[in-house]
Amino acid sequence: MSPGHPESLVRRLIAGQFPQWAGLDVERFPSGGTVNAVYRLGDAMAVRLPLVAGGAQDVLTERKWLPRLAPLLPTAIPEVLGTGEPAEGYPWPWSVHRWLAGENPKEGALSEPSLLAKDLAGFVAAMRSVPQSDAPRAYRGGPLATLDTETRAAIEQLRAIPEEGVDCDAALAVWEDALRTPAWDGPSVWLHADLMPGNPMV
Repeated sequence: MSPGHPESLVRRLIAGQFPQWAGLDVERFPSGGTVNAVYRLGDAMAVRLPLVAGGAQDVLTERKWLPRLAPLLPTAIPEVLGTGEPAEGYPWPWSVHRWLAGENPKEGALSEPSLLAKDLAGFVAAMRSVPQSDAPRAYRGGPLATLDTETRAAIEQLRAIPEEGVDCDAALAVWEDALRTPAWDGPSVWLHADLMPGNPMV
């Protein structure tokens, strides 16, 4: 599916399946995400349309698990307000979420970045403490050693771009130290699996 979902498609989907929200403004939200196209729906909601088939399964997983996780976590997470069905030529499930106000953190723009680091660490620790029960398996993550070859190659590519100002010897030392970390031998735990700068908000 092309990333260019026109606003008119979103309006038709909303009108057909959530008529109580028909007539609200729909506007494509600029996002670097590769799994979902995001649209503002009025002032208080967001519509997420998967761009790939794998994202469609995420819609169903989020509908089940986000309400269970929300009261157990110290930070607001997306709240599912509705799940739509394929229609109007769009082939997959899609979702409507409550809009979370904020911005993605930008390097150099935070007056006290250590506060964000502390909050993020608290969030990760809280997720790890949530009982597993029948939780889904992550499709990201795994032993660091599986990423060794490509990580070393990326560091060497950076070494060839001195204007980037990356201390490649230090980066390599950190990576090698991480590889010496003992493998996890405890019970399965929840993890976010995609804590890149485009996902947390401040």
